[in-house]
Amino acid sequence: MSLADLLQSPVPWLIATFAAYEMGNWTFQKLGQPVWAPPLMIALALLIGGLLLTGTDYQTYFKGNALLHFMLGPATVALAVPLYHALPRLLAAFKPLGGTLLIGTLLGAGSAMGLAWLFGLSHDSILAFGTRAVTTPIAIGIGEKIHAPIALAAALVGFSGVLGAAVAEPLLKGVKSDVARGFAMGLAAHGVGTARAFQIHPTAGAFAALGMGLNGMLTAFWLPPLVHALL
Repeated sequence: MSLADLLQSPVPWLIATFAAYEMGNWTFQKLGQPVWAPPLMIALALLIGGLLLTGTDYQTYFKGNALLHFMLGPATVALAVPLYHALPRLLAAFKPLGGTLLIGTLLGAGSAMGLAWLFGLSHDSILAFGTRAVTTPIAIGIGEKIHAPIALAAALVGFSGVLGAAVAEPLLKGVKSDVARGFAMGLAAHGVGTARAFQIHPTAGAFAALGMGLNGMLTAFWLPPLVHALL
């Protein structure tokens, strides 16, 4: 088998994904753990560069990482473990968190789609922007239901997570409550925001996971029917 044939097979790209993340994590540590350059985005840049250089299409890459895609679901569910330990604080803040969640889930998808429409983006791009406020596995599921381009949706999720975490942390420095700060970061910046919140405090991380999970669930509940009704 030639090198070109090997690169067009899915197996090497699973190895490349692990290698890219390890390189991203190493670079992240060497840079002093900056919020604007998480390992995920560094790995993403390396993989995109590799795909472009080798002329490999996304479908080939995705086949090689089907197992990782499957594991995104269990990994998201596992975030409920730290939340269980913070259950008393969750019950105490149930009402304000519920109101914040309702507003956040509507604004997260609605504002993104509105801006995409305002700037004259294509129909498919507008649909992809609707998934930007939820974590990747949920965004892929929503994208499939509303017929949005999956690759674009996944890229928007990653970019918005990094941007959200970078902006949210300095904005929320004056907020003393780890519950409020973590919930806001998970709601606005999903996976990247949740990872950053865990670095701040375990309670912040637990409530970031809650915000991310509930926002994804609600968005998956209301966005596809709304899109189908409007179309």
